[in-house]
Amino acid sequence: MTSYRRLRLPGATYFFTVNLSDRRSGALVDYIDDLRAAWTMTCRDRPFRTEAVVVLPDHLHAIWTLPPGDADFSTRWRLIKTRFSLACGLAGRRSHSKRRKGERGLWQRRFWEHAIRGEVDFRTHLHFCWGNPVRHGLVARAEDWPYSSLHRDLPLGRVPRKIDCLPDGLFGERMGEDHPSYGSLRAG
Repeated sequence: MTSYRRLRLPGATYFFTVNLSDRRSGALVDYIDDLRAAWTMTCRDRPFRTEAVVVLPDHLHAIWTLPPGDADFSTRWRLIKTRFSLACGLAGRRSHSKRRKGERGLWQRRFWEHAIRGEVDFRTHLHFCWGNPVRHGLVARAEDWPYSSLHRDLPLGRVPRKIDCLPDGLFGERMGEDHPSYGSLRAG
């Protein structure tokens, strides 16, 4: 059994990638109101500040800052996943292991997290969130994607004129030989 070691820093800022089990699914945007409700309820019950979030059809990226003295991001993700799954009523495929543990099959079991280590790291991940829909070919311009905190950040002056798209695989996303960016990253 794999043992996951997570860096738990109370009050820290983290970047997350959270995926649905079925990467062809569109459930996150199809049921965006259920996701928003699950997010809001979890934030009310277990406060955190959402620095950035982008929701794509099959995965999402987020940057959170936790309250001082609190490093429990895992419970927050468990609550968001559970509340969303129950609200939208989608079960997804369940492996024997998931059935045995009473888990729903909609989400991948775990998530990828990265502790933000300074302003440059924060800006890099912020731009990654904003540019992700463009990188996935969902829109031509980041501001055209409706499920992004970019729209909250534009009026605040946090958004540069050009949002760079960063290569796949750097932020907890799956990347294999069949992925469009695989060859270009391997060669470089």
